[in-house]
Amino acid sequence: MRTAHSAPPHDTAAPARSPGPGTLAVTGVATALALMNYTAPMLTLPATAEAFGTPSSAQAWLLNGTPLGLAALLLVAGALADAHGRRRVFLLGTLALGVTTALGAFAGSTALFTAARIAQGAASAAVLAGSLGLLADAYPSGRDRIRATGIWGASVSGGIALGPLVTGALSLLDWRLAYATLGAATALTAAVGARTLTGPAHPAEARTPADPAHPAEARTPADPARPAEARTPATPARPADQPTGRTRPDLAGATTLALAMAALLTALTLGRDGWLRPVIGVLLLAATALTALFLLVERRAAQPMIDLGLLRRPEFRVAALGALFTGLAVIGLFSVVPALLQRGAGMAPLATAWLFVLWSGTSFVVALQARRLAGRISAPYQLALGFVLSAAGVLALLGALDSPALPWPRLITGLVVAGAGSGLLNAALPRLAVDSVPPERAAMGSGANNTARYLGSAAGVALMLALSAAGPDAAVTAAAALALAGAGLTVAGSPRRRAGSGR
Repeated sequence: MRTAHSAPPHDTAAPARSPGPGTLAVTGVATALALMNYTAPMLTLPATAEAFGTPSSAQAWLLNGTPLGLAALLLVAGALADAHGRRRVFLLGTLALGVTTALGAFAGSTALFTAARIAQGAASAAVLAGSLGLLADAYPSGRDRIRATGIWGASVSGGIALGPLVTGALSLLDWRLAYATLGAATALTAAVGARTLTGPAHPAEARTPADPAHPAEARTPADPARPAEARTPATPARPADQPTGRTRPDLAGATTLALAMAALLTALTLGRDGWLRPVIGVLLLAATALTALFLLVERRAAQPMIDLGLLRRPEFRVAALGALFTGLAVIGLFSVVPALLQRGAGMAPLATAWLFVLWSGTSFVVALQARRLAGRISAPYQLALGFVLSAAGVLALLGALDSPALPWPRLITGLVVAGAGSGLLNAALPRLAVDSVPPERAAMGSGANNTARYLGSAAGVALMLALSAAGPDAAVTAAAALALAGAGLTVAGSPRRRAGSGR
């Protein structure tokens, strides 16, 4: 029964949508800046290594500092955002990313710069996990969510496209200027976000996607007869700055997971100089033992950081596999393509950045338009199509990366086709990440998805660098094979599509 002060469902829903456009703009810009920071060393590495006198054996740390911080803390950041407020974690992460990026510009040694890059990765983890969680709040379900997650995915592609171009241009003056500029822009975004990301007037975000028209406060399966205003919402999804009600963070789980990811990423980084050294074996054993300890801690915790039961959901497994193989096959190869072109074809750094923009710019455009596929193709099959296109585009690069006389038509076609595949992947992954988990765990879902992506990218970069020693074609062939494997696994693990669903 509706009371005198209760509002009809269509009235209560309106406040939930009011923060949407501002939320989408701020989270998109912050995500793009985080990815620009991530890709910055692709063009600044030679100048940075020369400034610090970094030996070639240690230059991998200049590249892998941010991926290390990201992979170690993405899941932790997602869990903290769900438990203690997505807006809070997002804004703190954005501010920290601005500060640590600016500090990196003033580093005077390889160790200090690497430490700043690791801190930037940790801050980026809060940005990526918190931003997708905020979008899940602002766009609870339906085509609005598909559009929002598509734009978020496009911001990933846009950041990857702009990062090498902007930092490469600024590094012509001074490589430190590139990081100082990124730091200032990110800090400014944090300030704008603090004014823009306000909690909604009514907790309508507690609606579940299964029943988007019904106000959350009027629904509880346990006691449907109780008056709406006297009931507790059935799902703990809440406004973006309202915690879920947890009072104690899962410190044991967070610590063991962060240490496990750090050990694994360190092993992958050091492995580039030889995989048979004792330190690599010790680190891999430590990563395995810490992962087992983390699983044990989470099973016994009263308030676990991660719900391990989500692994029984086909959608969650497909999202994780898609992200892992995106890192292995796509990010892994295209992280080294600029270096391969400089080394094999003798191209200037800024020229390779423009070619990189051709790939990532196509990815940006396709990710923006991918929402038109909603209702025609499910997200897992969109992933599979993205992997197939990526493999086809990559195979067109065979023999094109180490020839001084570049076959331009084939090179451009390959980059465009592979970019289209990457755009489909970037649009589908965030959609699956938030749709495959309960609404109150959306930031954790984002953290899990991005953890798989950046673990895959770290392993992919290590693999592509090792294979490219025998020639670029070996890395290209491996990337295509991994992309096709990703397509097969996502289709095989896809849940049966419900009639009429756009998922």
